Amino acid sequence: MALFKLKINGKESEVDVDPSTPMLWVLRDHLNLVGTKYGCGIAQCGACTVHLDGTATRSCMLTVSMVGNSEITTIEGLSENGDHPVQKAWLEVDVPQCGYCQAGQIMTAAAFLEKNPNPTEEEIEMAMNGNICRCGTYLRIRKAVKMAAEG
Repeated sequence: MALFKLKINGKESEVDVDPSTPMLWVLRDHLNLVGTKYGCGIAQCGACTVHLDGTATRSCMLTVSMVGNSEITTIEGLSENGDHPVQKAWLEVDVPQCGYCQAGQIMTAAAFLEKNPNPTEEEIEMAMNGNICRCGTYLRIRKAVKMAAEG
């Protein structure tokens, strides 16, 4: 075990865990930030997506020892009142069906739009391509990302 000082959602946290522990489990099991979901464990589905210094990152493959001084933002830290433009668009379009993948979808979309605020439909499709929605709400997801971009 080792002591790690982390900056998560703008706050300092300390955890005493094995250095190889994935951030997904640090967030969920040690810090009670359960919005980030376990989907596949091999960084293929996107349910565990968080921001690492603003970049969408799969937390199931990001070990706590890899974080260093980087800042992590989870779905709980994306906005204080759920009023991030992507979150608002998600509600407006009524994207979720089961909702399980939605935190990862939203985190991917938010990081993408931060870097590309005026994307084409093709760019949206490419950016969201790695996130799996088992309910198949891909058309609503793309519509919500486009809506968030348009403001």
